[in-house]
Amino acid sequence: MKKDCLMVLGEDHKAPILLRRVDFWLYYLAYLCGGTIGLVYSNNLGQIAQSLGYYSMTSRLITTYSSFSFFGRLLSVAPDFIRTCRKLYFARTGWLAIALLPMPVAYFLLAVNSGEAAVHVGTALVGLTSGFIFAAAVSVTSELFGPNSVGVNHNILITNIPIGSLVYGVLSAVVYDSHAEFGLGLMGDSMVCMGRKCYGLTFVFWGCISILGLASSLLLFLRTRPAYDRFEQKKRSTILY
Repeated sequence: MKKDCLMVLGEDHKAPILLRRVDFWLYYLAYLCGGTIGLVYSNNLGQIAQSLGYYSMTSRLITTYSSFSFFGRLLSVAPDFIRTCRKLYFARTGWLAIALLPMPVAYFLLAVNSGEAAVHVGTALVGLTSGFIFAAAVSVTSELFGPNSVGVNHNILITNIPIGSLVYGVLSAVVYDSHAEFGLGLMGDSMVCMGRKCYGLTFVFWGCISILGLASSLLLFLRTRPAYDRFEQKKRSTILY
């Protein structure tokens, strides 16, 4: 460590040390505002579809999210594939920042356009980003904070999932209830909300939050790039000699 910046990859960080590192909290925020907010979107997908009048296609939207989440998990191996086959090197934290780019695009698209095609595209983008982050997170945790403590460190990282689910869920519920009208639900009388107004403001909030996650990931990349470059130079020199 130099001026609280990571200089060497793979050095073990015990939990007390981990929690004092700026890099960890940038990483935590990127996950909280990226993967977790995508998970909350998937959990609310049925109600989102119902409010937009697409209740009959809820299963298709869930399939879209799941499929693109799987593709995102596959894309998480791209750094290793490109490095091995194409001899190109790019820090994994940089790939994490790139993966977060579609998230704000998806939410702002959903905020301004409630068409069927826009909902499918937005759902696909959210699923793609979420899947990449979920799959890549373990590798990033191991590289940045050491392989020996990766189990404990990664479990500390994913405490953001219940915290984010609660905060983002309450946020969407407050906006939804504020626009709800008393109507006849599927199981009797219930509070329901129909139209773009039910989640429009929520999508704007989520979009802004995902921009914060993107900014955190970019800052994490800039702070950790010297460590990745040093690791790559050392590896190349080892291969040459």
